[in-house]
Formats: sequence, C-alpha cells, structure tokens
Amino acid sequence: MSPGNGWEWSLLPYSVIQQEKWMQRLHLFFVLQNWSGSLIVASLTGAFGSSFLYGYNLSVVNAPAGYIKKFYNETWERRYGFSVDEGTLTLLWSITVSIFAIGGLVGAIIVTPIVKFFGRKCTLVLNNVFAVAAALLMSLSLLAGSFEMLILGRIIMGVDAGISLSALPMYLSEISPKEIRGSLGQVTAIFICIGVFIGQVLGLPEIFGQESRWPFLFGAIIVPSLIQVVILPFLPESPRYLLLEKHNRRKAEKAFQRFLGKEDVSREIEEVLAESRAQRNTKLVSVVQLLRTRAVRWQILTVVVTMGCYQLCGLNAIWYYTNNIFSESGIDGETIPYVTLSTGAVETLAAVSSGLVIERLGRRPLLIGGFGLMIVFFAVLTVSLTLQNTVHWLPYLSIFCILAIIASFCIGPGGIPFVLTGELFQQSQRPAAFMIAGTVNWLCNFAVGLLFPFIQAGLQTYCFLVFAGVCFAGAAYLFFVLPETKNKTFHEISQAFAKRNKETLEMQEMNHYPGERKPSEEQESNFTSSVDNGETVKGIV
Repeated sequence: MSPGNGWEWSLLPYSVIQQEKWMQRLHLFFVLQNWSGSLIVASLTGAFGSSFLYGYNLSVVNAPAGYIKKFYNETWERRYGFSVDEGTLTLLWSITVSIFAIGGLVGAIIVTPIVKFFGRKCTLVLNNVFAVAAALLMSLSLLAGSFEMLILGRIIMGVDAGISLSALPMYLSEISPKEIRGSLGQVTAIFICIGVFIGQVLGLPEIFGQESRWPFLFGAIIVPSLIQVVILPFLPESPRYLLLEKHNRRKAEKAFQRFLGKEDVSREIEEVLAESRAQRNTKLVSVVQLLRTRAVRWQILTVVVTMGCYQLCGLNAIWYYTNNIFSESGIDGETIPYVTLSTGAVETLAAVSSGLVIERLGRRPLLIGGFGLMIVFFAVLTVSLTLQNTVHWLPYLSIFCILAIIASFCIGPGGIPFVLTGELFQQSQRPAAFMIAGTVNWLCNFAVGLLFPFIQAGLQTYCFLVFAGVCFAGAAYLFFVLPETKNKTFHEISQAFAKRNKETLEMQEMNHYPGERKPSEEQESNFTSSVDNGETVKGIV
C-alpha cells in the first residue's frame, strides 16, 4: 500500500462519521421544519384534555382507596343502620374501578357517528361535557353522601375516555405531515403517562391524599377540560376531514396552511386526493362493511392484535405488585407512595424518548423490541419474586425489573398501537377502524380487571409467564406481518398490505362495497368538482 493510499484510508472513518453527523443534523432540521406553532398547540391541547385525563383516571383512584371505602361504609351504615359486610364492600369497590372500562367501551362504540357528524376537533371539544359532568358528580359525592354519584361519575368519565382515545389519534394522524406522523401520534401515549404521573403526585398526603381532600382529586379533572374548551375551538379542523368528507377545499387548504406553516400546500392536497381517487369511494363505511372488506382484513387483524396485546401484556399486573415488592425490599410503608412516583417518571421518560426516535427507528423495531424486552424482564421478575425470600438482594432486582418492564412497554407497545390504527386505513375506513380498536382495547381492559385476581391467586408469581407468552405472540405476529409505515402516505401503506390481502389496488377499488360503487365517470366528476360555500370549484384534479 502506498503512503498516499494509507493516508486516505486512515481518514475514511472520520469522514464517514462527519457525513453521518451532518446527515443527522439535516434530518433534524427538516423534522423541526414540519412542526408549526398551530400543530404543536393542537397536539398538546388535544392530548391534555383527552389522553391526559385517561391516564389520570387510571391512577387517581389508588391513593384515596382506603378513604373511599371508609366513605362507602359510613354511607351504608347511615342509611341502613349497620356496617356493610366485607364482601359487599369489595364488590362496590370493584365496580367503582372496573366500570370505568364499561364506560370506555360505550364511548368507543358511539365515536364513529359522532366524528362523522361533528368532525374530529369538534368531537374532542364536545366530549368535555362528559368530563365536566363526571368531575362534578365524583367531587360532590362526599358532600352529598352518595357513593352512587361516584360510581356514575366513573362510568361517564369512561365514556369520555372511550371517545377521546379514538378521536384524538384520528385527529393527530390527519393533521400531521407523514414525516412526523409517528412522533405526533406518540403525543397520545406521552400524555397518558403524564396523566398517570400527575395522578400519583396529587395523591400524595401533602396534597390531596387525605381523608378530607380526596374529592379534590376528582374535581381537578375540570382544569384540563376547560383549557381544551378555551383553546381548541380556535384551531382548524382536520384538513383531510374537510376535503374528503365535507368537500370543502377552501377550508382544507387553510387548515393545511396553518398546520404546516406554509402557503403552498398543493402537494398535500394532491396526496389526499390521490388517496381518494385510489379508494374511489369517500363515503364512510360501517364496522360491518369494514369487517367484510377483504382488502383490509390483515390491517384489521393487526389492529386487533396490537390493541389486545396493549392491554393483555401485563402492565396492570405490574401496578398490582408494585407496593408489595417495594415493601418486601424494606421500604417503609409511608415512603412507598413517594417511591412509586419513580414508576410514573420512568413511564413518562420512556414515552418521550419513543416519540423522539420513532421517525428514525420506525414503528416495527420499537413495537417488536418493546415486547421482546418485556419477555426478558418478565422471566427475570418471575425468578426474582419466586426466590426473593432466600436471597436478600433479590427484591432490589425485582424493583429494577418493574421499572424496566414499564420502560419497555412505553417505548413501543404503550403508544404505537394508536398510531398504527390511524395509519393502516383510508379516510372512509378510519372511524370504523378506531371503533374496532377501541372496542378491543376496552374489552381487554375489562377482562384483565375481572380475571387477573383469579390468575394471580392460581399462579402466584408465575402469572407473569402468562404475560410473557402474550408478549411473545404479539412480537411474533408483528415480525411476520407488519410492514414499516414511517414516512409513507396512507396510499403507500395500503399498497404494502395489498399483496398479503391477495388483492391488487385495482381489485380493492372494484371490491369496495360493490353495491354502492358508482360508474367510473361519475366518480371522477366527484374529484373534479366540489361545492365550497355555494361555489363550484373546478380543476381539483
């Protein structure tokens, strides 16, 4: 080798590293360019009044549980002259906790006609009626001496959560550029984690975790709702909804301009219309129609699997064991609420980290990797819990495993299912798809709450092996079925599934609701003419 060649070879690694650094900076610059002020405000405001409240209501009942049970007993005794028996009290408390999921199921079922009629943004705004009503019922239950008000408030709050967990991801997926659609979609998961953490903080004894103050924990729900009601109406509706469902190109262009922060949005308009032309039918479909459509059968199955694993992967079991494991580790009982905050903090940090890297790593690696890490840590946790009375340091290993499982869940399985539901379906199919996803989500949520005590009683610490099996099944399915969706248009994602569904895109067009399909000439005319405030606008295509 000549000296010159040797010198050039020695510089090659440095130059490659420098090129990579410049590429990363360039990528970051273009990503940041896509984040307009309106887009940021819409995502934060939408999530604060929606997914934040879902997370908050998951954790808010834990701290005052003892005080609420005491309130139930005192109310019962005042009415009937004797104390409630332990079985009835346990039943009342179980209903209070689990009925939130029943309300969520109702919300998921009714969300499709609501978002169709009112739109995505208006649905989020109107949904706050449920949140405010629930907050008033729950916060005033102690003053009124009625535990029925608390239970009714929980089911109404569940309806709010069921609607928001479908409407919010739908809204975010439709207002974001494809380059940051995953990051923006992760806002849903991030605010769920923040809600859980804030619920833990407000439940501390120094704040509202006292017998006389626990109603304020539920009254605080009004604050995010009011903030959303004040800010969100001044932001645009989903431009895809305005263009494809309301056929209002003028408002759609203005919405795109505000969300993207630029004047020329012709490329984005054409992308939406290209999807519409490929689909040849922008009429919203029902759940039954969607389930009967062969062209989306693998998309539906993917959403069902990811949403099912989201609830059945064992995170609820982790929350159940947390206090017990902390106690076994020698942590004082009065200190445990403060240590538990670490779980909420880890959850939030992991979700934020996932949002920062999802557009570089993609959905597939984060989902499959998250489930894979959960399998490993579930196995280690099972061993450490089984043997923790024989080795003095094993309880600390259990604590580490708990935090690691929470982090593994939040980097992928905790938020990406909501992103995927918005990405895998065309505009006319999306509301029905979110209804299916929400139904699976809430049914699995209710099933876990109902069956986990029996699983835990029968298997003890080995119950985590069941959840490891669920994670393995989910990871295996996603590895073989799920294509990468980052930086792809909705039309390109449909193309990726076309081969697996054994249909070409032309076949998809022909098989979509054949009884309702219009002649080709009439369909094309729908894309070249739309009514905008009484005026006919020509030349869209």
